[in-house]
Amino acid sequence: MKINQIVNKSIRFRVLSEDQIEQIYFASLEVLEKTGGMVYHDEAIELFKNSNAVVRGYNVRIPSYMVQEAINFYPRKITLCGRNKSRSLHIQKDTVAFGTGSDLPFTYDRETGERRITTYKDVNNAAKLVDALPNYDFFMSHGIVNDAPNTQTYDRHQFMAMLDQCTKPMVLTSVDGESLRDLWKMGCLVQGGEEEFRLNPLFVVYIEPISPLKNDSTAIEKLLFAAEKKIPAMYTPCPSSGATAPATIAGMLVQSLTETLMAVVLCHLKNPGKPLIMGGVTTLLDMKKSTYSYGAPELSLSSAANTDISKWLNLPMFSTGGCTDSKILDEQAAAEQMMNLFYAYLSGANLVHDVGYIDHGTNASLESLVLNDEMIGMVKQFGKGINTDDDHLALELIEKVGPGGEYFTTDHTYKYWREWFMPQLQDRSDYETWKNSGAKTMLDRVKERTRQLLDSHKPEPLDEKLEKELKKIIKDADERHS
Repeated sequence: MKINQIVNKSIRFRVLSEDQIEQIYFASLEVLEKTGGMVYHDEAIELFKNSNAVVRGYNVRIPSYMVQEAINFYPRKITLCGRNKSRSLHIQKDTVAFGTGSDLPFTYDRETGERRITTYKDVNNAAKLVDALPNYDFFMSHGIVNDAPNTQTYDRHQFMAMLDQCTKPMVLTSVDGESLRDLWKMGCLVQGGEEEFRLNPLFVVYIEPISPLKNDSTAIEKLLFAAEKKIPAMYTPCPSSGATAPATIAGMLVQSLTETLMAVVLCHLKNPGKPLIMGGVTTLLDMKKSTYSYGAPELSLSSAANTDISKWLNLPMFSTGGCTDSKILDEQAAAEQMMNLFYAYLSGANLVHDVGYIDHGTNASLESLVLNDEMIGMVKQFGKGINTDDDHLALELIEKVGPGGEYFTTDHTYKYWREWFMPQLQDRSDYETWKNSGAKTMLDRVKERTRQLLDSHKPEPLDEKLEKELKKIIKDADERHS
């Protein structure tokens, strides 16, 4: 047996060194102490006033020791449980899960190909696909229910569309604190009560500040309610480098981390130990097109760097992958989506969301979800690395087969070919076979598989009594806002 041997069981990847992470962290602490941030919420201001923070109007500056004290209280592991009662999503260091994004205003109609407003049915269909596709671990709505009775209650209807067809854990958005309370009540019903939800949360709530360094009342309202009920929450700055953040990646990371650390301290003041996930969609403003880029390599690089920081802080990370600036599902989309999926996975980010996004995060596409499922499978295969134990080195087999032999009929091949990635959509046949089989393009095959899954997949149905209780919460909300 060899001693002092290092074996990479999986691929190793890192952007920032320990020293660079410390530089960014210390710089963020400097910003918190000298510049601070704006917090437009009276209860939050009182919490800061009653601590050692310095409050001037709505500006809050926070001493470094408060940040360190707060970080030490956060859980390093969060487990989410789907409505099928499977504790299937373990959010912990270097454990990667993939999921969709939310609230896309437009969708490409599968029948006509036309771009139109997203509806309840679109979210419902996306839920069914995510439930069926094996490489998705959690579900965000992949659309916004624009046909809800009221813009103030659309999120309850959206959650219902998601629950109806998907049994996997979820990430939700909410209009405000009142709506988050309704979503939490619905989640408690599904999980069997408030205590069960606390032990087996069905969802994480997505909350977003306003870069640079502003926290509006709605975001803080949701954050404080999540802290009160210990609902897992992510606080996700979305700075645009060159517009709402410095034009350097390092500067953008400093600002993004500062915004995150304000939430870290506030949640600790409200209710220590609340499950909090660090987030960040950190990318650039394209100076030629004035668009927030989802396909830029800088998004992948900064997201991976943010993940390095999150692991150093022992906070889970909500990252981005599988998204594109392309307007349709084409070669540009596949190239950009694959790139940011690959680097998000290698970084070890815990929740990789926005998978399937096209057109800068404005258009939904069910076909994009299906294509990305295949690409996630490829990425996961690469992440397995290379096993170098004796059986995989195959020295005895090589000697047995010898020069000029063949491996096709050996037991070793039969045993190990099953470890290979087996594509569902890619065509690996020769030209003549492909031609005689209809010469179908990748997009043809994606459309066929999308149609087949929507027609054949039958998610576990909701209990009728439970469904009635859920709809009662939604009806009450609609009536309050009618």
